[in-house]
Amino acid sequence: MIIEIVMPKMGESITEGTIIEWRKKPGEAIEKDEILLEIGTDKVDSEIPSSHRGIITELLAKPNDVIDVGKVIARIETEEKLGVQIIEETKDETIDHDEPLLETVETQKKVNFLEEKKNVSGRKKFFTPVVLKIAKDENISRSDLELMEGTGRDGRVTKKDILSFIREKQKIKPVKETERVLIKDPVEMDHMRKLISNHMRNSLDTSAHVYVITDVNMTEISNYLKQFEISFKEREGFKLTYTPFIISAVVKALHLFPDMNASIDGSSIIYHKHINMGIAVALDNGLMVPVISNCEELNFLGMCRKVYDVAIRTREKRLHPDELQGSTFSITNYGVFNVTMGTPIINQPNVGILGVGAVKKQPVVIESTSGDSIGIRSMMNLSLGFDHRLIDGAGGSKFVDSVRVNLETMDLNQLF
Repeated sequence: MIIEIVMPKMGESITEGTIIEWRKKPGEAIEKDEILLEIGTDKVDSEIPSSHRGIITELLAKPNDVIDVGKVIARIETEEKLGVQIIEETKDETIDHDEPLLETVETQKKVNFLEEKKNVSGRKKFFTPVVLKIAKDENISRSDLELMEGTGRDGRVTKKDILSFIREKQKIKPVKETERVLIKDPVEMDHMRKLISNHMRNSLDTSAHVYVITDVNMTEISNYLKQFEISFKEREGFKLTYTPFIISAVVKALHLFPDMNASIDGSSIIYHKHINMGIAVALDNGLMVPVISNCEELNFLGMCRKVYDVAIRTREKRLHPDELQGSTFSITNYGVFNVTMGTPIINQPNVGILGVGAVKKQPVVIESTSGDSIGIRSMMNLSLGFDHRLIDGAGGSKFVDSVRVNLETMDLNQLF
């Protein structure tokens, strides 16, 4: 039976997708849920698993082709067409007896399919031909492959996983003196990097970027995290971080400064009813900004769960493209990389983005009625980038100071 594979619909507003890479070639066997190809939209790259088990007969699009949603891009010949009878195998001890074994068939294509099935069922893990070829070329042992953590479906090792493994391995590899040569080797940007490049250049061309920076005393929140770190993780199953505190402080400030939760359309100002927070999440090969919608309706625990959920699903490539649009304000936390200050680019069509630096202990001046003194406090820098077409320096300064006050005066006893 011939099964037609069509370009999937990746979101309500997505009408087309770009073929990034085929993971299979015509004539090769494929298992159900094995990755068939990788596609990209203007929001996200996604690995697409096969909906059926069979043999690839046709690939109707090439890498970099832009295909409309619903158009046929490949065909798979399934077992039903092959007329294969399933029997129980008792002699081959290398085959899992819970797995069906294919009877000998007449055509070479059927034999190929049978051999592929035997090979797959006898492994601890399934590795695609692309991964195995890279491993062979890079002298990566089978034992290293077995231990490698995969980000694909059911922990499967993807092409990006093994390339990331190779890059990390090369970082610690000693460099011989004869190898210290600068080599100009042009490499084509991948789809995600092209998207980021275009979005960032467009933002700089669109918005008049201005920045204001302030520091925040995070001592109380830092102490709170240390006090409840273990109990929170035992109860919720994930770590409590600074991010929900920062989002809560920003949401409160946005209520007071609605211009910062707006966007510009020509000469019109669009004020948004809801606060939809874009949260920048770093990936191995780029950056995504998933959106937490209607933040004003979430309590603090709900915010913690939402932050954890979108971060995990972003890194595991399980986001729906619709979750990457509709933000009204954005936050990027470069502090997780131990950076204290930065000037982030506005995430269009927002008019503001908050950059969050690392929380570090610093000596600070403590003022009191009995005199000034020097004390150790956990401090953090906040940098606000805003669009000067709508927001003036006074408005931006008042907004970021409001976020500071909200963090320093947060009632930690009333969070949960």
